[in-house]
Amino acid sequence: MRLPLIAPSDLTSEQRPIYEDMRAGIAKNFQGFSSINENGALMGPWNPWLHEPKFGKPIWELTKALSFSPSLPKPVREVAILVTGAKFRAAYEIYAHVMLAEQRGISDEKIATIVAGQRPSDLAPDEALAFDVASALVSHGALPELNYRQAVQAFGVNGAAELIYLVGLYCLVSVTLNGFDVPVPEPNAT
Repeated sequence: MRLPLIAPSDLTSEQRPIYEDMRAGIAKNFQGFSSINENGALMGPWNPWLHEPKFGKPIWELTKALSFSPSLPKPVREVAILVTGAKFRAAYEIYAHVMLAEQRGISDEKIATIVAGQRPSDLAPDEALAFDVASALVSHGALPELNYRQAVQAFGVNGAAELIYLVGLYCLVSVTLNGFDVPVPEPNAT
């Protein structure tokens, strides 16, 4: 890991309000995986964001906008996020979202297939659409018109936009994790 974890006692006056907001958001919306160590330091993408509040705060605001009141079904979101994390081979993202996908009822077989970079044959129609949209966005350039129209038909204009922005956010999360070499927490981490 390229950036040390920041203990709460070492936070600057600029970092502290962002830390408090992130910690509250994590407690409410990102449960089921290790994200805060035993000393209260934030792990995962939150640590790099805290190191650079000028960039981290707006990224966190986008994360909240896309996470706290989503219109897309949770399994659809997790499929798109896993496709993105798998494309970038972002270890922490895959670690966290495998756990969240399991909580949202996605089978281990589907999860393993997605993480391997392949399309499961037994995805529900809305999950398959999320897989196709996310795969196209992280692999090809412009989203094909057919995929876009299908997303609008299935999720509405706002839901299709949410799906596109969600993939974009998790591209940013993946690059953050990979750029700062953020590891998967040790099994005994909080």
